[in-house]
Formats: sequence, C-alpha cells, structure tokens
Amino acid sequence: MQRTSKLLHIGDHSRDIAGLTYVYPVVSRRAGGVSIGINLNPNNACNWRCVYCQVPDLKRGSAPQLDLVTLEAELRTFLHEIVHGDFMQTHVIPEARRINDIALSGNGEPTSAREFAQVIELIGRVKADYNLPKNLKLVLITNGSLVNRPGVQAGVSAMAELNGEVWFKLDSVTREGRQRINNTRMSLMRMRENLRLATRLCPTWLQTCVFQINGMAPPVVESDAYLSFLESFLNEGEKLKGVLLYGLARPSMQPEAPRLTKVDQVWMETFSARIQALGVEVRLNP
Repeated sequence: MQRTSKLLHIGDHSRDIAGLTYVYPVVSRRAGGVSIGINLNPNNACNWRCVYCQVPDLKRGSAPQLDLVTLEAELRTFLHEIVHGDFMQTHVIPEARRINDIALSGNGEPTSAREFAQVIELIGRVKADYNLPKNLKLVLITNGSLVNRPGVQAGVSAMAELNGEVWFKLDSVTREGRQRINNTRMSLMRMRENLRLATRLCPTWLQTCVFQINGMAPPVVESDAYLSFLESFLNEGEKLKGVLLYGLARPSMQPEAPRLTKVDQVWMETFSARIQALGVEVRLNP
C-alpha cells in the first residue's frame, strides 16, 4: 500500500490515497468516522448520472468483471493496516480516528457488479479474521435501481447477517425531479417496489441529497411529494430506519456543477422537521 502523509477529512473522498484498485478510505460525515470504501466500479461507470456526482469522467454503464482475488487481498491488507499499523495516526484527523463501517460505494452503482453476492460473502469471510469492533457496519450505498435482481437480493439478504444497512437513494419522487437530478427514467412504481424489497431484506435508510439549482431551493411541489410518498409508504406497514438528509459537501464533477449550490440551514432544518413529524428519524448533514 502506497505511503503518503496526506490527512483525510470530510471534504476529500479521494479513491487513490491507499494506492489500491478496489479499496479506499474516507472520512464520512454521515458515518461519523473512517469508512473503508469498496469501489466495484473502477471504470467510472454507472447506470444513473446524478448531477451532484463527484466522479470525474463518469460514463453510463455497469461494473466491469471483478478480480475477487485482488479485492480480497486489498481488503486484508488494508484491514491489517487499520488494526496493526499506523494508518489512523498517519492519515486521519484526530477527531475521526475510529473505524465505522465497510461501505460498498465508489465510482458507480455497486449492485451492477455481477459478482455482488460473492463480494458480500467475501467481506463476511475477511471480517471474521480480524479483531474489528463488534458493531462495525457493512453499508451498501445504492440508487436502488437493481434490487429486483435475484443476485442483488441474495447479497442484500446476506448483509443483514453482517450488521448490514442499505442506504437507498431517494432524491425525488417526481418523474421530472428524477430526470433532472438523477438522469434516470426509472418509474416511481419500480422505485417503490425496490425500496420495499430492500427494507424487507435488510435494515434500510433513505439517503436524500438536497441542493439549489440556479439559486433555487427544491420547489414546494417536490418537497410535498416526497413527504406524501414517505407517509404513504409507512402507512402501508413498511419499515425504514430513517432518512439521511444531506447537502453538498464536495464539488460536483458533472457539467451542471456551476448551477449547484448548498441549500441554506433554515430550509434544511425545516424540511428535516417535517420528515420527523411523520415519526421518522432524520440524520441531518447540511
């Protein structure tokens, strides 16, 4: 693993500090410590193109064939550095020197990897060989679009046995909003059904990014539709861990970047309170 004196902080989610293909560390605002990222999309390919995405040279597509031998070797090497080495002292700001989770995220949609279920099994096997915190989470950060695939469901179900959580992207529930923000034509019916599948397989949070476009906060029709969707989903008896509500922390690498700015604190807190009024826990990171 390459050596550098660079300190990680919440504004830097660089994939190359460890010099590895699949494994990278970040300091996560939402996780509250060091997250060991696993990037199953080193080809920068995703089936969505979110306007706030920080991946440079993003392209449409799916994960390439994975080298599971390399992935396992990298994960073992990095965990050894975390447990027995000086990685925390050398690379991480003092207030974040705790390992919080292993997160499947990276440069595209991780569930697009054909080997997704095998990756989950691999992570579970490797975790068992190290003296890691008992509450260490395995997190899947996903746009949720492929949860209907049997292989994805098998992997998500296995995550539940590894203290797993799904962070399911839901930035908009309107067709216009999803096309504008996520550049997807995925229907609300499919998104709702995939969310239902996820919540029944593994504890699931919604993750919602809120920001201004051309200086304008999300319109009332968008926020009202989001709340109505959430209320209806819960009234059907479905279970959610809560909502991870966050703003822009790092610059977008997409063409829309100059048009995007942070929503002010008051707007975020007001929207958060409206979600909480539905009886839903909210973790707010403006």
